[in-house]
Amino acid sequence: MEPFRTVTGVVAPLDRTDVDTDQIIPKQFLKRIERTGFGEFLFWDWRGADGFELDRPAYAGAEILVTGRNFGCGSSREHAPWALQDFGFRAVVAPSFADIFRTNCTKIGLLPVVLADDEVRALMALATERPGASATVDLERRSVSWPGGEATFEIEPSLRERLLNGWDDIALTLGRADEIDRFERDRERVGPVTTLVGKPPPLPS
Repeated sequence: MEPFRTVTGVVAPLDRTDVDTDQIIPKQFLKRIERTGFGEFLFWDWRGADGFELDRPAYAGAEILVTGRNFGCGSSREHAPWALQDFGFRAVVAPSFADIFRTNCTKIGLLPVVLADDEVRALMALATERPGASATVDLERRSVSWPGGEATFEIEPSLRERLLNGWDDIALTLGRADEIDRFERDRERVGPVTTLVGKPPPLPS
């Protein structure tokens, strides 16, 4: 996956709480066998509704989504972060995330950023009052900065290292290929002998 270090881009506001994964990518679009192409179906049931934030031209191409608490709750579908990333988002900022959704994000290089409520509200206000305004999410410094404000966030060191280097699960496994080969070469193989020796006995009639 692509390494994540820093992104500076337009902030799109989604001022809603408890947005579940079926709202992010509805179930009827889960039949695809590829991991790509889900972006056009993002927030499908809300698109086109009067006043829906992401339909506004000022937020076209936004790379940072700021939203309410408990984002990504509901079913554990991996398609939800796939759709967000395919739409163009590289970071999602919220007061809290559903645990499985957050994990699924980090596995594909989409950065979930947890900030305090007042910091999220400040970033939300900027995006709402000044459509098209930008912010910077810096994983190396663990900070989010915007005109008139800055906040820091916590992230597990192992996750930070993975994201900074672009290591997905396959890359982490391949990085230990020598250890795996050594284990397979040296481990004791104890078990029944399954090699057939001689002529097999006749089957009972």
